[in-house]
Amino acid sequence: MSPIHPTVWASALTFQIINATCIGGWLAGYGPTTSYDWAGRAVLIEVGMMIWAAGFLGNVYHDDELREIRRAAAKKQERKAKEQEEKGGSKSVDKVYEVPQNGLFRFILYPHYLCEWIEWAGFWLIGGLGCVPARSFLINEITTMTPRAVSGRRWYIERFSKEKIGNRKAIIPGLL
Repeated sequence: MSPIHPTVWASALTFQIINATCIGGWLAGYGPTTSYDWAGRAVLIEVGMMIWAAGFLGNVYHDDELREIRRAAAKKQERKAKEQEEKGGSKSVDKVYEVPQNGLFRFILYPHYLCEWIEWAGFWLIGGLGCVPARSFLINEITTMTPRAVSGRRWYIERFSKEKIGNRKAIIPGLL
């Protein structure tokens, strides 16, 4: 795993605390509190939970695929470094990049982003369509991750060629 700067880590922690406070505060203050408020919401909550679970499982699967590529590359690098060291060469080995092939990676380059959106869309349904913090978080994720995925697709094409990437889109199969 690549090293992370302490400022990035602290910013992420701060954001998560603020996000959790906003969502929890909204649900406690504006969410359903009486049996009348809960009436008719069971189906929406159940559908939201299924959508959330599908997004969560997809996210875990695709993140694990990326980690597995890194694990395999690290093993290859260790072997190469050992071989070079035995031959009297330097220990440095170039970083290895590969195009993921499993799951939704066959159709898009950033399925873990898409699955994250699906998770938060499910959470928004669970909280209710009026849950402003969950909706805002979903919109924020889409607007910040989309440009990153589009530029990442350009990087993949530059690094591996258009032929190797093929018709894979950045984040939404067949569209974007």
